[in-house]
Amino acid sequence: MQSENHHIITPAPGTTNSSNNDERLKSFKNYTMVVYGLYALGLFLGGVPTVIGLIVAYLKRNEYSGTIYAEHMRFLIRTFWYGVLWSVVALILAMVYIGFIVMFAVGIWYIYRIVRGFLCLNDGKGIW
Repeated sequence: MQSENHHIITPAPGTTNSSNNDERLKSFKNYTMVVYGLYALGLFLGGVPTVIGLIVAYLKRNEYSGTIYAEHMRFLIRTFWYGVLWSVVALILAMVYIGFIVMFAVGIWYIYRIVRGFLCLNDGKGIW
């Protein structure tokens, strides 16, 4: 069972708790967009930005607990690890010449998940 981090936000003088919460959620959305961007950038730069995005996703997922952004972080983390798993399978299958087809399918699946996730995030929706 995961422990949840609950943060108490005290409003600054002259502000309301609602505006603080709105700023906090806007920050969550921005970080999540950056992680999606890093994953997409990793397609063109050999995966290093994707690993940086994975680290950010792991660091932020508990902080985002109870929001749609936690859902997006879990989605991104799973995308990375399933992508690695199927890429390894594709490399093994390359010895019998079908690995290239599997690798192509993994690439399409990866792009689909990044685009779908980003569009859901942009619309203010959870991933599921």
